[in-house]
Amino acid sequence: MKKYLMILILLAAPLASATVEETREGPSLAWDPQPSATAVVWPSVPSIPGELRVSVDLSGPAKPGSHINYATPGKTLVYVVSVENAGCSDVDAKLTVSSKSCRPGWFDWNEKILAVPAAGVMTEELLVTPDMKASPGDYDFQVLAQAPNSKSGSDGAGFRLQGYDYVSETSVSGTGEFQMNKDVRSMNTGVKSNKDVYFSGSVDTLMKNEYLVEEARGSNPNFQECDAVENYMALKPGDTLMGTEMVRSSLVFGGVGAKVQESYNLQEMEYRLQEIGLHHSGIDRRAEFQTADNFTGYLAIDARQTMPGQRSTRDREEFLGSFEIQRRLVFKESPRPTFSCFGGPCFNLADRFKTFSS
Repeated sequence: MKKYLMILILLAAPLASATVEETREGPSLAWDPQPSATAVVWPSVPSIPGELRVSVDLSGPAKPGSHINYATPGKTLVYVVSVENAGCSDVDAKLTVSSKSCRPGWFDWNEKILAVPAAGVMTEELLVTPDMKASPGDYDFQVLAQAPNSKSGSDGAGFRLQGYDYVSETSVSGTGEFQMNKDVRSMNTGVKSNKDVYFSGSVDTLMKNEYLVEEARGSNPNFQECDAVENYMALKPGDTLMGTEMVRSSLVFGGVGAKVQESYNLQEMEYRLQEIGLHHSGIDRRAEFQTADNFTGYLAIDARQTMPGQRSTRDREEFLGSFEIQRRLVFKESPRPTFSCFGGPCFNLADRFKTFSS
């Protein structure tokens, strides 16, 4: 029995040795770094596209009572373009203006790059200036925002252009003598303006512009006056820049009962920038006067508002010498006076005067 066991052990020994050698060679084959056909490949994470949201709004607070933006030729409308980036990464958005019924030259830019941070909002001003030859009517335009890996966005805006009933533009430069007389009266709007201006000497620029829109709507003025003087100089004794200018917003014809009058006699004026606006038939009824001047000589400004039974104000300022001044006056509308007959309505004074004048 022992003899047979010994024979079995001797026969099994080489077999065990062969099995160990195969096991030693096996790991180099089993862990080969080359990928096999059955290797697992993890999917890549897909990129999430962003989205651009655009809004185009007229600058300033919203005006009550009308959803239409009104404009006049030559006057600039200021819009604010807002771009919201509803994505997870910063983008450089390309803004493009589609003029549609407007003319491309009315916009201060037609393309622009705007950097918008992730989940942020950025704004850009867009100035729109219809030219003086533009016809009255409705106009619209659109702003498109585009960026790589983002959904595009756009928004539109529009305005209604009103024509002028009267335009007077004067610009003078040179040396010598100059005289000007202007008189404007509109019973339909309660506007009255007249000026007498004379100078002798030298001036780089003297500008006197007036614009009248009798049925002004929105924030358009019924009457606007824009004046400018640059570098007037008396060259010899007796030279002067002198004048008397008056503008009135007549209460009985639909105005706000305001009057501004200027008188001056100057030997030198480095600059003047002045604007007067009468708003009688729009959504914000007022008379506004503002001026910035640098001069040597005499200047008087007399301003007042009279609302019978309600308000009476007066401002008068006189200057004699060398001055730099800034002045702004605003006269707002008050309720119009209404007369009653024995406890009942009789007539509105302003409307009755309009009837008499027609």
